[in-house]
Amino acid sequence: MQILLTNDDGIYAPGLAAMERELRSLGEVTVVAPATEQSGVGHSITFLSPLVVKEIFDGERRRGWAVEGSPADCVKLGIFEFCPQRPALVVSGINGGLNAGINVLYSGTVAAAIEGAFFEITSVAVSLEFDEHARYDQAARMALSVIKQVLERKGAAPHLYNLNIPTPALDRARGVKIVPMGVARYGEQFEKRVDPRGRSYYWATSDPPPRPGGEETDLTALVQGYVTLTPLDFDLTRRDLLDSMRGWDLKLES
Repeated sequence: MQILLTNDDGIYAPGLAAMERELRSLGEVTVVAPATEQSGVGHSITFLSPLVVKEIFDGERRRGWAVEGSPADCVKLGIFEFCPQRPALVVSGINGGLNAGINVLYSGTVAAAIEGAFFEITSVAVSLEFDEHARYDQAARMALSVIKQVLERKGAAPHLYNLNIPTPALDRARGVKIVPMGVARYGEQFEKRVDPRGRSYYWATSDPPPRPGGEETDLTALVQGYVTLTPLDFDLTRRDLLDSMRGWDLKLES
């Protein structure tokens, strides 16, 4: 199996290396990742400047390609330029920090997986709760186990998945919960400061935290110590509104 591996933390991130080691048991792994950290860039792609690419080696072994661009850029280049054959699987991660709830919309990690899904390739974003001493090797083994089961059970059609691993699951695995992404609004507050030149600037605090609702989501399950798996889609159309809106008979004024 040809596998394309990327991330948004950069080519030298320990989570990427740990995931690469485990994925080798599934097939040939091609690594194409950003040259520098691209956290929070979402689904940006590079149009107005060239994509500089550098081949990276680990001793005599070619580690992969470092791209001066976004995670989505990396996936495009990986599929069409660097993979010896079209990949059957795209994996993005392991990210240092969870990508759950509305963070899915900002995440470069998830965007890379979405880019793979654009091209009808089964794609998985993998994230581990942030920890200064994150146990990426253990998380990678856990992620590989879930990915293998997904590939066995998903059917023939390609799909897009978001996998999150909370730190407590590494010590006491409660199991995997298949849940929707939470859409609770949070992160509305900023701390106002003044720089040495008297100019105001604002620093996002991520407060208040999301409030749990009635529905179980990735946010609520992660707090309980479960690994979460969420099937995603990139079609943003509100299809339930299409029929009623077609009857609006909208007109343009000349």
